[in-house]
Amino acid sequence: MIRAILTIIASMTLVVAAQASEGYAIPLKHVSVDLSDKAALYRGALTFQAQCATCHTAKYMRYGRVASDLHLSDDQAKALLPPKLKLGDEMVSFMPADYAVQVFGVEPPDLSLIARVRGSDWLYTYLTSFYADPTKRWGVNNAVFPDVNMPDVFAAEQGVQQPVYTDVKMPDGSTEKRLSGLKPPVIPGSMPPEEFNSMVRDLVAYMVYMSEPAKMQRMAYGPYVLGFILIFTILMFFLKKEYWRDIKKPQS
Repeated sequence: MIRAILTIIASMTLVVAAQASEGYAIPLKHVSVDLSDKAALYRGALTFQAQCATCHTAKYMRYGRVASDLHLSDDQAKALLPPKLKLGDEMVSFMPADYAVQVFGVEPPDLSLIARVRGSDWLYTYLTSFYADPTKRWGVNNAVFPDVNMPDVFAAEQGVQQPVYTDVKMPDGSTEKRLSGLKPPVIPGSMPPEEFNSMVRDLVAYMVYMSEPAKMQRMAYGPYVLGFILIFTILMFFLKKEYWRDIKKPQS
């Protein structure tokens, strides 16, 4: 019960943060998520473990749940499972919390519910919109999350994009440079843009699944429920006709 309450509070906190960050320098990119594509979800899970789980937890998910929902083979489940952990364990960060605080100044947030709060388009845009900013601690900034205290974990695959600034006239007559777009990296990353975008799309799809795993079960049960309702409606229609036939029968 306490854990559920804490989950709700965490979600509300993230919602407030998301609402406060409207007005992005670039428009959000639309990404299509197909939760029935289990191969894509598995690729996304592997990327999450390789890149995100280094710092972030997903403590409301368990490895066994992922293996069951995605129908993973034993070998696939082993590839997803970190050393010394079991399928029943929670998805914890590889980085100790106290060390993370020393490095980042704050413990990186849990990502279990981030897709429900931010949405898939925001996540996809965020992960693909880091750009070079030598004034920042990690040498990068983000177009939809300015001043984010996070390194660009995909810099090697995507390359570091370059910012495009526009002079904006202020009410006092001065001008201010503001981010208005992003240019391709000067040095290309190890992945072609199409391959990189596909990898991030799979990661976002996995995070959408992770934020509400029961949705896959609802999708599987949905056709059967609708079929039952349809058959039940037809039976009730004929039953109604039968009852009303006796009610409307002339009295002798």
